[in-house]
Amino acid sequence: MDAIFLPLSNALGASLDQVKLIFCLLVAYPLGSIYIRIPSDKPTLKHLFSIAVTLFYFFPMLNMYSAFFQLLVDVLVTYYLGKSHSPNMPWMVFGFALGHLMINHIIRIFYGFGYETIEVTGPQMVLVMKLTTFAWNVVDGRRPAEDLDKWQTAKVVRRYPSLVEFLGYCFYFPGVLVGPYLEYADYQDVVNEITFKERNIKGHKGRNVPDGRKRVGYRRMLMGLFYLGMFVVFHPSYNFSKLITPEFAAKPFVKSAGDHYIREVDSCNQMDRFALTQIYGILERCKYYAIWTLTEGASILTGYGFTGITPSGKTLWNGAANVNAYVIEMPENFKVLLDAWNMKTNVWLRECVYKRVTPKDKKPGFKSSMITFGTSAFWHGTAIGYYLTFFMGGFITTVARLVRKNIRPIFLNAPNQPPSLFKRLYDIIGIITSLIVLNYVTAPFMLLTFKDSIQAWSNLGWYGHYIVFGGLAFFYAGGARVLRPLHPKVQVQVQGLGVTSSSTGRHGNGIRKENGQEVGKETKVVAIQNDTDTIGSPVTPIAEKSGFQVPPPWAGIARTQ
Repeated sequence: MDAIFLPLSNALGASLDQVKLIFCLLVAYPLGSIYIRIPSDKPTLKHLFSIAVTLFYFFPMLNMYSAFFQLLVDVLVTYYLGKSHSPNMPWMVFGFALGHLMINHIIRIFYGFGYETIEVTGPQMVLVMKLTTFAWNVVDGRRPAEDLDKWQTAKVVRRYPSLVEFLGYCFYFPGVLVGPYLEYADYQDVVNEITFKERNIKGHKGRNVPDGRKRVGYRRMLMGLFYLGMFVVFHPSYNFSKLITPEFAAKPFVKSAGDHYIREVDSCNQMDRFALTQIYGILERCKYYAIWTLTEGASILTGYGFTGITPSGKTLWNGAANVNAYVIEMPENFKVLLDAWNMKTNVWLRECVYKRVTPKDKKPGFKSSMITFGTSAFWHGTAIGYYLTFFMGGFITTVARLVRKNIRPIFLNAPNQPPSLFKRLYDIIGIITSLIVLNYVTAPFMLLTFKDSIQAWSNLGWYGHYIVFGGLAFFYAGGARVLRPLHPKVQVQVQGLGVTSSSTGRHGNGIRKENGQEVGKETKVVAIQNDTDTIGSPVTPIAEKSGFQVPPPWAGIARTQ
């Protein structure tokens, strides 16, 4: 099939592998429309359909014969390990799958495969998330229901699948090459149309599929193609590799007003390198926006991603999303940014690493965070640039959490009040700071080598390090104590706590009774901490309440470049 795509590859100046990859992502759209037309009472046909499409991708299209059989080994080993009732079964799956992936990462480096080459590690990164999540879901199915949190209860596997079912899940074709991954429970929901049947949802032709699926899916396709066009047209001239060129180093860091010429960097004559770095960062992200948005649209066409119906009757399909480009480019803070980037990997790291290494009834701490960061870096590969980015990411998430805890409350209004001018200014500063730090810290991820990474940061004047470590120094030197008295205090009614005190006669709604008569409501003075803080909210597991920010999986499936 190479002869078919070679002319297009030459015309676009892209590698043959990259052109064929994009074709696979686009052909998934009509295949998704065929897939959803297979009756839900014939699930085996759906499993076999996914397997057949995946074989088409790997064999005649991409010529990845060895890669497919390597993935098949991972699948079969996990399938049979999963039948073990050992409490360490998920860790055995984790060790085997992640270890095999790391071997392939090393082989990739040894043979000098460039990013233009599509090989086994990209699909294997997706598969590792599927297999390890499945293993934990199986173990959760053997635990008492009261020991499970909300996510574990929703994703639990209580009936072990047949081999065909498991193969269909592992080789679910819309996301098999570059993700996003989905949990086994969600795959069964797609195959059997469980959600649609439970809610008695009918489309305009009477099928158990809500309307609007094609509209949303093909809209995602157009957006993905737009991002892809931006990348193809502008990325060759605007990318992070320019950070280490002599021409870039000769530009001023930030050009002052009225400065219309370039001279050596030696003082306040700054604007050029700084501004270009922000452009480079946006265009580097476009390839991920493109890939993940294209796979999201194809997944929606198969019926995956349904999240509800609006009061006006419009269907929502947000469950297959792996990225929210608008939120990433306009983030109020770093927490919001991370929540919107590579969302499926965020879930995997939180649910399959961070929570699992935290002892029961203990609050996650430094050890849990570092294990999770290490797993994320290990999963991405061996390049030192990954580890530089993740190492900095740990400090960024820490300082971002300190800002939210100590500075943000100062600008929050009382509940039900509109944001003040100062809160809006705080948000604007948060957007700018989050983006400039993001574009600084991700440079090593793209440059990969230690030498190039350090050179890039040096050419940028180490501005990201000054922001991050300057912030940490401020807070740990006593800044938090200085800011805490500035937090506003408000009086709120304590309601719905569901507690009765025999000594005071106060009931859970905060109303005091004397002689059987309601006297009044109890009030409590609290500091405003968050826009969504509520009193009497449902109890969540300690690991979910800790405010942990998963390591920034900056590039997610890095092999799509």
